[in-house]
Amino acid sequence: MSAELPVTPDVPARGGDSGRFTRGAARVLAAAGLAVTAYVHAHLAGRYDAVMADISQGTLFRIEAAMAALAALLVLVWRRWPADLFAWSVATGGLALLLIYRYADIGAWGPFPNMYEPGWFTEKRVTVVAQAVAMVATVYLLLFRPPQNRGDRLH
Repeated sequence: MSAELPVTPDVPARGGDSGRFTRGAARVLAAAGLAVTAYVHAHLAGRYDAVMADISQGTLFRIEAAMAALAALLVLVWRRWPADLFAWSVATGGLALLLIYRYADIGAWGPFPNMYEPGWFTEKRVTVVAQAVAMVATVYLLLFRPPQNRGDRLH
């Protein structure tokens, strides 16, 4: 009587389904953080139209809202490293500028108005958390790439 051992499928070396789940969760977190950032900036833009040099702070808020919305869409739909890098840039740049203008009064700079605002309020706190979450999630996406096929090098 010979017993045959069951054949087990090859298990991927880099996490398999759990890696796919983790990357999917990171994409959702990044997109959610960027979507919150987009909403808050779009919502607040009108309040900052009066703060201006050559360009108003309200216009800069609208640009940030559009870039964050685009980054959220790309990180979910395109799922390639250029989209992840763009999303990281939007989240990290927005967070850096928010913190700089919170803690340093650098004044007007070129066409940009003086955006120094030393206080904290709910929308600013929410945006800091959202941008930090998006930044950490996109760092994960950029550092832990799935293995690529030889023909997929540009993806």
